[in-house]
Amino acid sequence: MTPSSSEDSLRIGFIYDAVYPWEKGGAQKRVYELATRLAEDHEIHLFGMKFWDGPARMKKDGIIYHGVCEPYELYTDGRRSITQAIKFASALADSLIGQDLDIIDCQQFPYFPVFTSKLHEVIRHSELVVTWYEVWDDYWYEYLGYLGAGGIAVERATLAVADTLIPISEYIADDLRALGKAKNLQVVENGVDYGALQSITSADQAWDIIYVGRLSEHKQVEHLLEAVDIISNQIGRDLDVCIIGDGPERDRLESRADQLDVDNQVEFLGFVEADEDVIANIKSASVFVLPSIREGFPNTILEANACGVPSIVADHPENGSTGVVSDDQTGFIVDPAPDAIADRVVDILSDQSLRQRLSKNAREYGEAHDWSNIVAELEGVYLNTLNEYG
Repeated sequence: MTPSSSEDSLRIGFIYDAVYPWEKGGAQKRVYELATRLAEDHEIHLFGMKFWDGPARMKKDGIIYHGVCEPYELYTDGRRSITQAIKFASALADSLIGQDLDIIDCQQFPYFPVFTSKLHEVIRHSELVVTWYEVWDDYWYEYLGYLGAGGIAVERATLAVADTLIPISEYIADDLRALGKAKNLQVVENGVDYGALQSITSADQAWDIIYVGRLSEHKQVEHLLEAVDIISNQIGRDLDVCIIGDGPERDRLESRADQLDVDNQVEFLGFVEADEDVIANIKSASVFVLPSIREGFPNTILEANACGVPSIVADHPENGSTGVVSDDQTGFIVDPAPDAIADRVVDILSDQSLRQRLSKNAREYGEAHDWSNIVAELEGVYLNTLNEYG
């Protein structure tokens, strides 16, 4: 298919059940940031659950929103709900099939909407691309037990649906190649609004360490709490540590902080509504720590980079954070253990020249990932896909 409006203008549909700003998260924010910028030159539709009041179809920030169904809970017992994913994918068909689109950019999670999007490609002759955030493969067994075999089957089937996949990092692209998807991978990384971040003033409270993210088991925030105990003993003073985010592990983590006797050094801010407030707190920190062992391409690290805050991440085969941090250049990649985290935090807190060097490099990395650069790359992928398969 070729665009009907003009040579350069496309009709693009983004598919994701959770919609920013009503739902906050890395994938939601990526879709929103890309969609608003693409809307300057293209007709942009976003299909998700209807989190807003008023009509199911509305236009906001240049985006035509389609609320395909009422919101269902995304998580059940701390896990992404399979029932919700199936309900959304089923409801999506009614809203999507009637739309005339050139490109459908369906987000990988929660898998089932990809198959609904494929119907549009078959029936309406659009081109489907799938943006890929994480490869789970054998992790499905850890996540679902023996039912993980079904998760693997769905993941593998999703791989085969679209001609073009857009992994959000080279790390994810390598994981996809390991599953046999060797062709038509077009990496488009996450981005930041670099200029806007520079205009945000640091929070009044200065933090030694900050963590931003969901409080889930695989994030291993407990390792950070244990590292705080080690660090404060090594440097001979209490720390100021900020933890932003909420999730199923929050109560347990607060209890653990009390058990370690670091509750006076760690402040759990919970979910922070305003993005500007999150950035203000990141800017006021000396180091960003993300102990997680499973990530795709964390926006939070990219934002920390743009703010000139070095990051510490865990070296783990399922952790895409290691593709966002350059060891000893923009931060450190360490063993997933409290003492390893503590050692590098102490290095950064006690060595001003090291901290300044890491900060300068991190800021340059963030600037290179300004959304204007990312959008240009994505437009190229869309046009190449249309030219090759349309």
